[in-house]
Amino acid sequence: MGEQRQRYNEEFKRQTVRYIQEQTKNVTDIAEELNIPVGTLYAWVAQYREFENEPVAAAERIRELELKLKQRELELADVKEELAIVKKAVHIFSKPRN
Repeated sequence: MGEQRQRYNEEFKRQTVRYIQEQTKNVTDIAEELNIPVGTLYAWVAQYREFENEPVAAAERIRELELKLKQRELELADVKEELAIVKKAVHIFSKPRN
């Protein structure tokens, strides 16, 4: 008969993809290290890839972080404006009426 296929659970696959993303080695070297076929690792990467685990040097990751930063800056500006309005309202409504 044939060789028994190895089965891996979801957590192992996710951890392996995270390991691949954090390493500077190529997938072929990691496949040899883990004794898992290269095609299987590429399939796992396609399925479980998370951009948060990739090095910052990746161009798409840099663009993603810049976009998030701009969004946060806009949100911060909105919150500051809202705070200024609330402060003015508190100042106006806390004055005694004549």
